[in-house]
Amino acid sequence: MTAAINLFLRFKALQSELPVMTGQILSDVGDGVVRVQMTSGGILQAQNPTGLAVGVRVYVKGGAITGEAPDLPVIRIEV
Repeated sequence: MTAAINLFLRFKALQSELPVMTGQILSDVGDGVVRVQMTSGGILQAQNPTGLAVGVRVYVKGGAITGEAPDLPVIRIEV
């Protein structure tokens, strides 16, 4: 039985975690939800448990804001 558990844990370790993305808060929708303009160009709604204000650059993971991101210039390179 121990071998089966170890195999499961090894398989689980192979799976990637949710990605951490960056974006800028566009607007407050209400009830702790904000619209975020992602650096990649998309827009998503995310939970805002941190209470950060509109215009702040943030980190988003799993549909929730995890913290404030540095306000650095973004350079996109096409390959």
